[in-house]
Amino acid sequence: MMKTLDLPPSKIVIKQGDITLEEVDIIVTAANSRLAGGGGVDGAIHRAGGVELNDACRAIRQKIGLCEPGFAVITKAGKLKAKNVIHAVGPVWQGGMSQERDTLISAYRSALQLAVENGAKIVSFPSISTGSFGYPIDHAAPAAIAAIKAFLKDSPPLEVRLILFTEDDYKTYEKYLK
Repeated sequence: MMKTLDLPPSKIVIKQGDITLEEVDIIVTAANSRLAGGGGVDGAIHRAGGVELNDACRAIRQKIGLCEPGFAVITKAGKLKAKNVIHAVGPVWQGGMSQERDTLISAYRSALQLAVENGAKIVSFPSISTGSFGYPIDHAAPAAIAAIKAFLKDSPPLEVRLILFTEDDYKTYEKYLK
């Protein structure tokens, strides 16, 4: 399944699939503040990237410490088919009363800015914060799409892919892409 929203000269693509198989300039991962892999999509990306990706994250941790929610950092991609990985730290859901939406939008915007600064033409995102961070996908999807649309208005041409692992997640994003 795949759907595209053209926003000339850019576009947003949503599709169901495995983000670790994406052949793109940059893969974004839904990171934790320690950049330490973990479960869900971040764990899968770290396993697929191998030792090189984990070593790159360790070097960043030693240099800057934690990466706070709403921010992102970039590393080489290790064994992934992408050139780089952007580690975007989204918020942990706390009922929607702790500026989670603003933090989520900031994480997408930070990742997109890093992608453009590093010359990306195609970047793939997972659904940030909707796994172990507990952010309800019905709240996250419209915020993510709004953040991406707003960014693309003033960016160089960019294809942004949202790679959703489950059919239910795909259908949720499809509903908000319209």
